[in-house]
Amino acid sequence: MAMGKINLGRVILGGLLAGLVINISEAILNIVVVGAQMEELLKARNMPPIGGSEIATFVLLGFILGIVTIWLYAAIRPRYGAGPGSAIMAGLIVFFLAYLYPNAGLTVMGFMTGSMMLIIDVWGLVEILVAAVAGAWLYRE
Repeated sequence: MAMGKINLGRVILGGLLAGLVINISEAILNIVVVGAQMEELLKARNMPPIGGSEIATFVLLGFILGIVTIWLYAAIRPRYGAGPGSAIMAGLIVFFLAYLYPNAGLTVMGFMTGSMMLIIDVWGLVEILVAAVAGAWLYRE
């Protein structure tokens, strides 16, 4: 079975849409949902509040995560087929590697509470699945 080449232009296009979903969702999460808790957490650890350069870095990372998610979708698409099922599979893999695993580490180290991790990870699961499906919608080989 011949495997098609990945369309990098479409990976970037779909990835930017996925990244936009991620960044909008993260802004809502980190300002409205857990903003006060995060400020208290940083203050309790003698850390400065998150400022403009950190926010810019997180936005850039959100777009990179979107592009990586759609690249993964494009990579598994020939084996599992095009569509939302493969996008969700790619999103679940990214969720484990970029959300659940690092947040579990932060919780084990005592940086955040288990309840905060649960809120962030449930939010992140929905966020990355929506982002993956949205970005995959734009991907064509």
